[in-house]
Formats: sequence, structure tokens, C-alpha cells
Amino acid sequence: MENYPAPARPLVEAMIAQSVADPARAVAFQGAPGANSHIAVQQAFPDGIALPCFSFPDAIDAVREGRAAKAMIPIENSLHGRVADIHFLLPESGLVITGEYFLPIHYALMGIGPLEGIKQAISHPQALGQCRHWLRARGIESIAYPDTAGAAARVLELGDPTIAAIAPPGAAKVYGLEILAEALEDSSDNMTRFVILARSGEPAPNEGVVMTTFVFEVKNIPAALYKAMGGFATNGVNMTKLESYQRGASFAATTFFADIEGHPDDPAVARALEELQFHSRSLRLLGTYPQARKRG
Repeated sequence: MENYPAPARPLVEAMIAQSVADPARAVAFQGAPGANSHIAVQQAFPDGIALPCFSFPDAIDAVREGRAAKAMIPIENSLHGRVADIHFLLPESGLVITGEYFLPIHYALMGIGPLEGIKQAISHPQALGQCRHWLRARGIESIAYPDTAGAAARVLELGDPTIAAIAPPGAAKVYGLEILAEALEDSSDNMTRFVILARSGEPAPNEGVVMTTFVFEVKNIPAALYKAMGGFATNGVNMTKLESYQRGASFAATTFFADIEGHPDDPAVARALEELQFHSRSLRLLGTYPQARKRG
């Protein structure tokens, strides 16, 4: 609680109290009230109770410990790429992906002073990156903060007319700030993908396209990735995401985070995953869930 700026604490405290009374309806998110993750929870779960958590690990722990039934975590943005270190957090969490949600992202500059006097803008690094052209054109310095709505609360707390926050427009009303400029994002089709996490998976639907997400580590041999990927091509399985990252400091092998269309029980997908496992040191499925947005 003390990690949040003072103006956000009463709101956070009230929301936590609601979730404690009914944890089965609680959906944990990272950030302060008014953040994009809060908006995503409200839209995806209109009957749910949004539970604010200061960090991504805190949101995951809320689900693991039974204080929330689900969590919504942003994992990628159309302008700025990877959002959270979901690649590291998910495999270690014991949670599974049960759904996905896409949220259009729009930002406003908000503060207590006039736009002409703003020298610094504080916000989450993702938001700053998504608005970097707007900020650079006006010579405004970017200052990183743990979340967007928390930055708005911090601006109110600081009371400095030269410092503004970049946050969703609704955060201005939540924290009593003036909107100084809108539509700051570098592209009008700015979009963030969220995944929904739970302690156990739900049965995948029998109709429609489903997604399967997994992580795997290739063997440290020549053409390891080429061999591992061969089964998806020969079986006609569409891979919509493949992202690499390193674990530890050995640099001996690369781990990959991937999304495919299809269910592991589908014959083609089962054959592709079998071939992948043969050519990999490890393979871990993170979830199978309904596709929320058509790829391609």
C-alpha cells in the first residue's frame, strides 16, 4: 500500500477491501486505479472486482494465494513490443493462461499547470515509448514510473506545475488533474494484448480458433531452431508469435516464447509439438484458450 502515491491509497484500500469480501470475483492487475490494466479488467470482466497490485509479481501472487481468481497481465504492445517479463514470470508462477484480451490504448498528458510550462512527463516506460515522438517534438523529458495511473497520482502529490503525467484520459478525473493534451500515442491503432491467468485451466472451446502458448529451450547444436520449427511447417500449424530470450548468464542456449493456432489434442498440432520436443531441451505448455482477435 505504501508504494502507491498518497492520492491513490484510499482508492486502492477500498478496492482491496471489496476483493477480500469476494475473492472469487477478484481480478488482479498491476498498477493504480485508472491504469490501462484496470480498464482492461473492467471491460473483460464487467461483473468482476478489480484488485490493484503494485507489481506484476504481486498480481501473480494474488492469484496463487487465492486472493484473486484471475489476473490480467499485458504482454505485448503493437508499438513498443514486449510489455512485461511474462516469459520469466509465467513458467515460474504455476499459473496457466486461460484467455486473451486486446485493448486499444490512448494517452493524455495531465497535470496542474499549463502545457507550455511542462518540462517533464512521468509514466510507465511502455507509455513513454509509445509517445516518444510527441514528447521529443516538444522537448519534454521522459521520467519512468511503475505505472501510468500511479504517475498521475504522483503528479498530484508533487504539486509541481512543470511536471505532468502520461496516462489514460480517465485517470485525470480519478486524480483531479487537468488534461493538457490528448492522443499522444505515435499511432492511432495502438493496441496492447493482455493474457488472463488462473490457477487452473478451463476446458478449451469446441468451436472457433484456439491459441496455445508455450516456452521451449532448444538444444545447443547447429540448426537447432530450424529443426525444432520444421514440424509446424510440415503439419500446417500457424505460429503467430516467436520471441527469444536468455535465461541465466551462461548464453549456452536460447529459450523461446511462442503462440500457435490450434489445440494440443489436434492431430497436426500434436505431431508438431512432438517434433519440437524431440529437438528441444525442454518444452512447457502455458495454456490453451479462445482466440480473441484474428491474426494476420
